Amino acid sequence: MSRRYPDWEREGKGWPNRETSRFVEADGYRWHVQEMDSEEANASVCLLIHGTGAATHSWRDVMPILAQHYRVIAMDLPGHGFTRPNHARRVSLPQMARSLGILLDELGARPDVIVGHSAGAAVSLQLCLERDWQMPVIGLNPALLPFPGLAAKLFPALAKMLFTNPFVPTIFARMARSHAAVERFLEKSTGSNIERAGIDYYHRLFARPGHCDGAIRMMASWRLEDLEKRLGEVAAPVMLLHASKDTAIPRHTVESAAKLIPGCTFEEMRGAGHLAHEEQPEQIATMISAFAEKART
Repeated sequence: MSRRYPDWEREGKGWPNRETSRFVEADGYRWHVQEMDSEEANASVCLLIHGTGAATHSWRDVMPILAQHYRVIAMDLPGHGFTRPNHARRVSLPQMARSLGILLDELGARPDVIVGHSAGAAVSLQLCLERDWQMPVIGLNPALLPFPGLAAKLFPALAKMLFTNPFVPTIFARMARSHAAVERFLEKSTGSNIERAGIDYYHRLFARPGHCDGAIRMMASWRLEDLEKRLGEVAAPVMLLHASKDTAIPRHTVESAAKLIPGCTFEEMRGAGHLAHEEQPEQIATMISAFAEKART
């Protein structure tokens, strides 16, 4: 049964920034958390939230750059990476945001800037709404709006069907045991071309049915309609960034979300896909720092 999930002593061997990792008990989860402290006194806290199917490895090159000026915190979301699921807990968007807030309380950390990738951007804004926070938020290729048209009904139903079939995660994991298959899947589904080491980290996770189950479980519980209705309540300074080669999130949906958030800044990044922060970490880190600094002045 243990081999169903990524194992820290096996899949976690050589994990990026492993020396910064620890496991923290909070809200019924044993969270895998990575934290880098800046040498600067009283450094601001930057929280990084990955998207569906990813884990802390997604921030492997961004974290050290941001840690030059920030105390940087990243974690594996419930059911992802090395944070095991708690089947007594729902993984809906509001519940995930609440659980993450409880983790931050346990860490004694209140972020000064939040960065969310894809579904992580939705968690970021939900967290701000739940706690009435107004720190800068950066959404990288954010997934904030429900699927349009017929897909709005079909996709949640498909995800729920996959979730209720106990064989689906195992079948997907078996397909992902080929390194080449993972590479093709990432390129087709994200439009990104990442280095071989990055593909290997995804390969380690996708080959474990528990991680696949965590991603499917999250998709099956995801409802963005309520968040969409509340985007006008967001009081935080927000920047939404869309990468021009992203095949997962269309530009028009990011622009539409930006129009719903008061004072939101929309930026486009050329030459990268959905995993832009893995392809061009220096540029992403610079954009994060620049927006956060501007928002605070």
